Amino acid sequence: MTNTDTPRPATPRPTPVWIGTYAGGGGDGFYPLHRVAKDWTLGVPYIGAPNGSFATYSARFDLHYIVDERDDGVLGAHRFEGSEWRCLTRVSTGGAAPCHVALDRTQSCVAVANYASGSVALFRLDHATGLPIAPPTVATNTGSGPDTERQQSPHAHWVGFSLDNGWLYATDLGTDEVRAFAFDAETGVLGTSTSAFVAPPGSGPRHLLIHPRHPHTAYLACELTNRLIVLDVDGGTLRSRASLSTLPAGWEGHSIVAHIAADAAGDRLYVSNRGHDSIAVFALDGDGNPTLLQHAPSGGASPRVVLLLEDEQRVIAVHERDHRVTALAILPDGRLAPTDQAITVPGAAFAFAGNR
Repeated sequence: MTNTDTPRPATPRPTPVWIGTYAGGGGDGFYPLHRVAKDWTLGVPYIGAPNGSFATYSARFDLHYIVDERDDGVLGAHRFEGSEWRCLTRVSTGGAAPCHVALDRTQSCVAVANYASGSVALFRLDHATGLPIAPPTVATNTGSGPDTERQQSPHAHWVGFSLDNGWLYATDLGTDEVRAFAFDAETGVLGTSTSAFVAPPGSGPRHLLIHPRHPHTAYLACELTNRLIVLDVDGGTLRSRASLSTLPAGWEGHSIVAHIAADAAGDRLYVSNRGHDSIAVFALDGDGNPTLLQHAPSGGASPRVVLLLEDEQRVIAVHERDHRVTALAILPDGRLAPTDQAITVPGAAFAFAGNR
């Protein structure tokens, strides 16, 4: 006899999501986002991480490194224990307005991009505790670009390590370049920086992403020109392979690029447009070459960060202008579809999932 009462698989619990906020926008720290079906609510914010515009997680030390994006820049090392956050230390980043942070592949060092001062800071981590050892090594850039409002001086906007851990890269929105530093994880020493890639004048390189499966392919999101530049990676040298618009053909209006993310398989790329208020979805072929699939409305004004939750087939979009956090469904082909899941978070700037 057939058993018609076989229980259905349990619906997986939503991944824990936290929203970092700017104090200037009314945010009180890191907010837990409780998501139950269509009902989204905010929990009590963790006030120990103000102006948390970017963070990274170390599985080696079970620590979250969170920037405090203010004039006297600070990097905090935090641990989430049980149901509460705890700040273990806060150290100066040696610069102003830190906006991005990244761990090296061995989780022995952590790098920070100081936007306002145009500098890169590198901390060695204590091998027992994982706490940043202050002061950091600080490398300050010089130069400017043709945009007199946005490029009057260097503006480091992103830092990241090559897949072989031999290089630290940093994008500079103010000088239209990607800098490269030879890196030794054992000693935590940076070599003298070189200009690994010079973008077209006025591009404003914001974020770079190295293909998760192709170490010799990277993608540069240029904020000021709404371009996605595909790069061939050769150590301290990056070469342009292709350049694509992140906006629809013929669209007119003010828009700037924000965030770039890739799925785990490395065959879909997502870039957010602030102004057009969309997420451009690209398919990546076997060599990492992109083809535009879609411009999906993000559901809010000025999407600053997109967070992929592939297990849930969702993308979380954080909007800086209307402080709205929305969810989009990831369809089987990687395209995005709107949902009615959304919430307002004061000062919303950043989102991260669980221990990432």
